Amino acid sequence: MPHWGARVRIPLPALLQKLLHEEVYMSVRFLDHPSDVYVEVRAKSLEEAFALSGMAVYEVMTDVRRVKKEETVEVTVEGFDLYSLLYNWLEELIYLFDSRSFLGSEVKVEALAEDSNGFRLKAVIFGERYDADRHESKTAIKAATYHLMEIKKENDEYIIRFVLDI
Repeated sequence: MPHWGARVRIPLPALLQKLLHEEVYMSVRFLDHPSDVYVEVRAKSLEEAFALSGMAVYEVMTDVRRVKKEETVEVTVEGFDLYSLLYNWLEELIYLFDSRSFLGSEVKVEALAEDSNGFRLKAVIFGERYDADRHESKTAIKAATYHLMEIKKENDEYIIRFVLDI
């Protein structure tokens, strides 16, 4: 588990950095919480913030630097608002680990859109199945929660905060 309050830089794929032609700043912070994992994500776009939220889930579970990109999983989740979309997104990632032992090493949000039914997120997750010999087992996540959940835009960055029940 990263040191509480520590800022963790998760590198963007080189291709994405080249496409943007600018330094992209994204961060994950693990905030103090008495019993669960409290995460803060900051990114330049909502799509990046959701992708980084997904990476934070995997970082709680294991050291993502040791996860290889051997499999690809496509995920689509929906929500009636951004909060339910975030909740469903986090729950889907937890479910992928619980049901298939799948760990992500890179998350790419391909689309995040709103329509008359609410919001939809489409993502591709690169990773592999958990291997006890290679992957550190950090913290088991029971579920995502709505407790202390925030999604907001301040100045030129999106900030997402959420709690994971452990």
